[in-house]
Amino acid sequence: MATVVLIIVIVIVVLLALGLWAAYNGLVKKRNRTQEAWSEIDVELKRRHDLIPNLVSTVQGYAAHERGTFEAVTQARASAIAAGATGDPSQIAPAENALSGALRSLFAVAENYPQLRAVESFRELQETLTATEDKIEFARRYYNTSARDYNIALQTFPRNLIAEQFGFTPVAFFAAGEEERAVPQVSFSGRGPGAAGPAPSGPPPAGGPEGLPPAAGSTGPPPGS
Repeated sequence: MATVVLIIVIVIVVLLALGLWAAYNGLVKKRNRTQEAWSEIDVELKRRHDLIPNLVSTVQGYAAHERGTFEAVTQARASAIAAGATGDPSQIAPAENALSGALRSLFAVAENYPQLRAVESFRELQETLTATEDKIEFARRYYNTSARDYNIALQTFPRNLIAEQFGFTPVAFFAAGEEERAVPQVSFSGRGPGAAGPAPSGPPPAGGPEGLPPAAGSTGPPPGS
C-alpha cells in the first residue's frame, strides 16, 4: 500500500514539474516573439527618422519662409528619437504621434508649391516615406498582437504562478489617439494622391488598442525581459 502511495506521489510531482516546464517555455517563446516584433518597429522608425532631414531640406529649398513648420518637424523628430531611447512604447507612441502631426503640416505646405511637387527627389522621398509608414503599421499590428498574447499568458493559470518569480513582466501596447490615424495626402501633377501617413499605433489588431505606433529612433526591446 505504501508503495502505491509513493508511486502516486512521484507521478503527481513529475506531472507538476512537466507542467511548470511547459508553462515556463511557453512564456519564453511569447516574450521572445514580442521582443522580435518590437525590433521590427524599431528598424522602420529609424528609417522614418532618417528620411525626415532630407525631406525638410528639400521642402525648405522651395518654401524657406515656412520656418515654423520646419522647426516643428525637426523638434518633433528629436523628441521621437529621445523617446525611442527609453524603449518604452508608452513614451514612444505619443512622441511618434506628434511627429506624424508635424509631417502632415509639412506636406500641407508642400501642396502649395507645384514646382516642389514636380521635383523627382521630393516625390521619391514622399513615396519612400509612404512605404515606410505602411511597414510601421504592419509591424505595429504584429507587435500588439504578440504583446496581447504574451500579457494574457502572464495572467492565466498556471503561468501566473511562475511569471513574477522568473522575471516575466507585462509589456505596453503601442497605442495612439484616434486623430492620429488619418493619413496625410499629397497630390502630384498627373498622379493620384500620395500619402505620407502617420506612424501606426495602438495595440494589436488582434485585440489591443488600435492607433498609431509606434516608437522611436534607437529603441530597445520592450520592457518585460
